[in-house]
Amino acid sequence: MSSAPTPPKPAQASPVPATVAPPKAELSIAQKLGSEWFKAEMAKALPSHMDATRLLRVAMTQLRGSRKLQECTWESLAGCLLKSAAFGLEPDGRRAHLVPFGTECTLIIDYKGIVELAMRNGDVAMVHADIICENDDFEYDLGVVKRHRIDFRKPRGEFYAAYAVVRKKDGVEQACVMTKDEIDAIRKRSRSASSGPWVTDYAEMAKKTAFRRLSKWLVLSPEIRDVVEYGEDESRDDAIGHLQSRMSELQAKIAGKQTPVIQVDAIPEGAEA
Repeated sequence: MSSAPTPPKPAQASPVPATVAPPKAELSIAQKLGSEWFKAEMAKALPSHMDATRLLRVAMTQLRGSRKLQECTWESLAGCLLKSAAFGLEPDGRRAHLVPFGTECTLIIDYKGIVELAMRNGDVAMVHADIICENDDFEYDLGVVKRHRIDFRKPRGEFYAAYAVVRKKDGVEQACVMTKDEIDAIRKRSRSASSGPWVTDYAEMAKKTAFRRLSKWLVLSPEIRDVVEYGEDESRDDAIGHLQSRMSELQAKIAGKQTPVIQVDAIPEGAEA
């Protein structure tokens, strides 16, 4: 007796391939600058009289105007902006400069930025600095600038020194004079010796150098002392320790999630440094 035929096995469905989530698009530097979370981080670092939205708008303007700055790493640019915020200075190319070195962004504090902060110091009434040229009538004796007269109808001649003077509210004045050789020796130790404001604004950097030397004799608040002692050659060292942990938090956010962004204008393709 023959056995009953074996019923055919039901056809197995082909396995459905797992859906692959599309990779998250990397945010541009402009989008990161415009993001709510970075704006919030900037607000934490800023003093009360400054506005994070304005500072980021200033930074965006600098970014649009420099192709080399656009090529810097986000981490170095964000670090410079956080330092600028903590110092209470806008990186507008006058008070502070964002200077690219390859793909690393460096914050350089200008003389005008240091003076602005020094004037916020409780006992400083006046800050003045200038360069001294061959045809100027200049007299300096025993730490006192007694005279500096300039005849603007004639060429001033070659620059040979710079000085800074601070008058405190009690009337006491302190001054410092530095020769061009002394200033250039400091310039040579700077990472930005051949670029940035040392090239475009040498006189301002000479004034700043004289003021930094003078500041060693002044009683300044810790916040202002941080700015004065912050060197343009400290591009990779954080002059403010707590910013290190802040940057770690930011990097974790960048790596871990897509963040909502504020609408920002695109960086012009033809922008050049």
